[in-house]
Amino acid sequence: MSELVIEEAGVVDAALLDAFARLVPQLSSSSPPPDRAQLQSLVDAPGITLLLARLGEAIVGTLTLVVFRIPTGVRALIEDVVVDDAARGRGAGEALTRAAITKAAELGVKTVDLTSRPSREAANRLYQRLGFELRETNAYRYRIEG
Repeated sequence: MSELVIEEAGVVDAALLDAFARLVPQLSSSSPPPDRAQLQSLVDAPGITLLLARLGEAIVGTLTLVVFRIPTGVRALIEDVVVDDAARGRGAGEALTRAAITKAAELGVKTVDLTSRPSREAANRLYQRLGFELRETNAYRYRIEG
């Protein structure tokens, strides 16, 4: 059995492109996987850390950590967490989330926020077990058409 390893994406290669082509449809039915240029812009962007979970050579999960300064401090968001259906239950989601929290702390972040659909019961249990607190807030979305 391969050991689970968490790393920061540094190079956009065929393996990374293939992983996103396989993983993004498991996360969203409405968003296409990023192409090479889009992935490269993520990897190169200041304030964004793209974390990968590997089992052996296979990328089995990803998480995007976004860190930004606002007037009240440095904040972070965890976005687009996805673990391959075939690798669920092997600790990749937890390891990715813990690595993101560690990275955020290293960057001086005050809080780390994330959202998760209520239907993702296992993910919600994981986040609560890791210490995330359910907030009483209204989440709004404005769609910009075009």
